[in-house]
Amino acid sequence: MSDNRPIWAHALPTAILLMAPFDLLASLAMDIYLPVTPAMPAALQADPPVIQLTLSVYLLGLGLGQVIFGPLSDRFGRRPVLLSGALTFAVTSGLLAMAASGWAFVVLRLAQAMGAAAMLVATFPTVRDVYGDKPESVRIYGLFSAMLAFVPAFGPVLGALVSAQLSWRAIFWFLAALTLPPLMHALWRWTETRPLGEASRPRPGPILRSRAFQIYTLAFGAAMGSFFV
Repeated sequence: MSDNRPIWAHALPTAILLMAPFDLLASLAMDIYLPVTPAMPAALQADPPVIQLTLSVYLLGLGLGQVIFGPLSDRFGRRPVLLSGALTFAVTSGLLAMAASGWAFVVLRLAQAMGAAAMLVATFPTVRDVYGDKPESVRIYGLFSAMLAFVPAFGPVLGALVSAQLSWRAIFWFLAALTLPPLMHALWRWTETRPLGEASRPRPGPILRSRAFQIYTLAFGAAMGSFFV
């Protein structure tokens, strides 16, 4: 580690246990509720296309949110962005369970996605901060990428099981409850990892103009689009 980098005093298994839940939750919330979407329009007094829109809104918020919160994590640190994102995710998940209209559900899904984006952009830079020059970084990035790809396939099955035993609203209470243990764990053990003296002004503009960002985003967006279609 460089001298200006804060010490991350966690063994690799502990670090993965600390970081992985936030990656999992952001991915799980994408489509865990898809099996129950036919029952939701009547409960929310909304047209089916409005409910279907909530998946697109979540994906849009998850993508744009990372462009917004990434520079903020460089400016203010990983820990405050992660904690605020996890708190937002938990609160909006609970509010989604109590939503009374379709458009309120859409707005809350966007807010939930922004919380998920904040969790992601705090987690991935933490890996770079701590393990950027070590072989462990490859293992952790590989694990997180596999989770982002696998969990959306498993999520609808889990959502169907929860709704069959309880109701579709219980799915979002379930997400809120799942967020609390890792949030408490992070409050206790997640220390700041942003290198000291490297704070920068939040400027998403250069990111959006980056050719590398555009190419990778187009490729990843095409893959994710084909998956969800």
